Amino acid sequence: MSVHTAVNITEEQKKSFNDEGFMILERVIPDEMLAMLRDECKDFIDKEHAAMDKAGTDTIRGNIRDKRYFIAQRYKQGKRLHEFLFSEEMAEICRATLGPDAYLMYEQWVVKGAEQGMKFSWHQDSGYADFPHKRYLTCWCALDDMTVENGTAYILPFSRTGTRGVQPHVREGLDMVGYHGADPGDPVLVPAGSIAVFTSHTFHRSGFNTSSRMRRVYVVQYMSEVMVDPDGK
Repeated sequence: MSVHTAVNITEEQKKSFNDEGFMILERVIPDEMLAMLRDECKDFIDKEHAAMDKAGTDTIRGNIRDKRYFIAQRYKQGKRLHEFLFSEEMAEICRATLGPDAYLMYEQWVVKGAEQGMKFSWHQDSGYADFPHKRYLTCWCALDDMTVENGTAYILPFSRTGTRGVQPHVREGLDMVGYHGADPGDPVLVPAGSIAVFTSHTFHRSGFNTSSRMRRVYVVQYMSEVMVDPDGK
């Protein structure tokens, strides 16, 4: 049985979220839940490697062996992921940011391999959706201690971007890029079990993993209403 703990979100943190587009919640994922997420992450990477071996390649579905992995929308295949996604901890975060109603929108493992994990360019999550939609919530869940060396995320506060709206993005390789300024952003330097909570309009990026260990993050997104694309889906 999972152990749940209350997430104490302060008024100062709520103000940061509302004014600057993000807040940092340190050590809010219970240890038992953190261990479960790490185990599930390993299982999904092992499945990607098996698929690569079968296909005789090191690149499949956008994943590059030992460099970076995007493993998305697999929670129904997981053993216990639902315990985290619909936990009281995540419900408290949604209530503090989205309000009383929240829907799971998307979930994705973002993993960088040791010593060669690739970077991600400046973008807004809403920059990947090419149709109008209501701003949604991203919870960037650190499964490892996050450092500059292992390629942590950097966040650009609203007050330094000069806008709260979605900016035009252009594709550069595998990435969509929406900010080309000189501001390096603020690094998310947090211990494992922490969550960086930001809006889908908040610019963020991440660096290379130059450390000797893998860097694992579980990204979960929620919305306050069902998102419908132009095709009505």
